[in-house]
Amino acid sequence: MSASIARVGAVIRKELAELRRNRLIIVTAVMLPVLFLIGPTATILSIKASALSTTLDKRVDYALFMPLMVSVLVPAVMSAYSVVGEREQGTLEPVLTTPVSRTELLAGKAAAVFMPAAALGYLIFGIFVAITQLAAAAPVAAAVRHAPQLPAALVFIPLLAAWAIWAGLAISTRVSDTRVAQQLAVLGSLPAVVLAALMSFQVISPTFELAAALAGGLLAVDCAACLAVARLFDRERLITGARPTRGIPAPAAPQDIRSSGQVTAQRKGELNAGDAESDARSVH
Repeated sequence: MSASIARVGAVIRKELAELRRNRLIIVTAVMLPVLFLIGPTATILSIKASALSTTLDKRVDYALFMPLMVSVLVPAVMSAYSVVGEREQGTLEPVLTTPVSRTELLAGKAAAVFMPAAALGYLIFGIFVAITQLAAAAPVAAAVRHAPQLPAALVFIPLLAAWAIWAGLAISTRVSDTRVAQQLAVLGSLPAVVLAALMSFQVISPTFELAAALAGGLLAVDCAACLAVARLFDRERLITGARPTRGIPAPAAPQDIRSSGQVTAQRKGELNAGDAESDARSVH
């Protein structure tokens, strides 16, 4: 177990170093949270204290939903790069030839994305709540503080990030282009986004019992996704770009590999020998 933990830790350190060297990942991890923080914060700060309760509730629902997108989009983009991106750069093959098992490798890759993504999700959400409590009008700040979806959002941040990570890893192991992998990873994360939207906009009443049940179900899905991605991870296909052969092909039938010139020369020789033999018989 200790050796397994050590190998997973080595993979985590390697993945974090790779992510820090990738400018696209860094820009994405910085720009997306800023965008999803500015929009809802400006919406909340623009609400006046005299706003109607229905208007206030709708804007609070929107503002609490947008920061959750950070926990989905950022890990989806990062995890989609983790396999196919290294394969394009030629840094994946040396890792696949090490004694690290596929479970340890995937666990290390997932953890290296999960830790910064979840931390970033909580950070953005905390900054949003702090700004609303300090700068928004008192009724608006109270509406945000007492919103029923606020504690549910705090529970769902790591679960949404895990969903996005396993969806991104599954796609990253099967495609050969980084941009395609990232686009498909975002699409694969949409079911989790829909679930978060239903709770944020109170289409589904975010009670404690319902939130706990949905969180348990999402946790079970994340665990099942981990096992499914481990089955999809094929070392030979990732190295060679082709599926492993299942059997030995049957030997081909023997063919005449002589050129047409050789065949023609042989036929002429046979004809000349026949003519010489007939001339000898006529002389006798």
